[in-house]
Amino acid sequence: MKKMFLLFLTLLLLGLPKNVSAKQKVPILVYHSIDEFTGIGSKELYVTPENFEKQMTFLKNHGYTLLTFERWQDIESVPKPIFITLDDGYKNNLHAFSIFQKLTNENFRPTATFFVISDFIGRANRLTKSDLRVLANSGLISIQSHTATHPDLTRVENLKYELQESKEKIQQITGKPVIALAYPYGNTNQHVVTETKKYYQYGLTTTPGPFSLTGYKNELYYLPRIYIKYSTTLAEFEKLVNVN
Repeated sequence: MKKMFLLFLTLLLLGLPKNVSAKQKVPILVYHSIDEFTGIGSKELYVTPENFEKQMTFLKNHGYTLLTFERWQDIESVPKPIFITLDDGYKNNLHAFSIFQKLTNENFRPTATFFVISDFIGRANRLTKSDLRVLANSGLISIQSHTATHPDLTRVENLKYELQESKEKIQQITGKPVIALAYPYGNTNQHVVTETKKYYQYGLTTTPGPFSLTGYKNELYYLPRIYIKYSTTLAEFEKLVNVN
């Protein structure tokens, strides 16, 4: 009887998806401004282009696979999956794009997700419609939603404009599907998730830590992210991404 139980348990484990049986952890990194800090705004929300390039070069040299949410299912099959996300749609995010272009070769194709605030597109220091089209058509950058006006969604009564209108506006600009939402300030609750599910496949918080599939309800709408800050050293970056 004991042998039969052990055989059953072995077959069960072999039949589970790799990311479930191995409890694979996937880091989702979050950045904001990729630029030199000039004294405006919060310094820790900046990462210099030099440091960003060092971080991406580290990922390149250590066999990481940079994914966007269109390739979410690939976390089960690629080596060292990781997601790079940038919030707010600042014009200086073009520095990240340039660095990706520089690092791209036949063995490494870096990709990232830019979460843009749809009503802020084209404002001072923000990406323009033309920028978004170039980025989306490059194959390196996925353009997704950070809502229409960046409110705390847990305090908004009518979420349709923030969720649906931002999705549709971005899709009209890029011609690409919008399937992921980054909650402003990382704030969400059960009601926000229920509404988000009507329009998106993924919802991202700023809860710290890597993602690990657990099977709890709506877990793809509570995705955690790891902040990369101005003060993050390369040694600290290595520890943050080395999660398995």
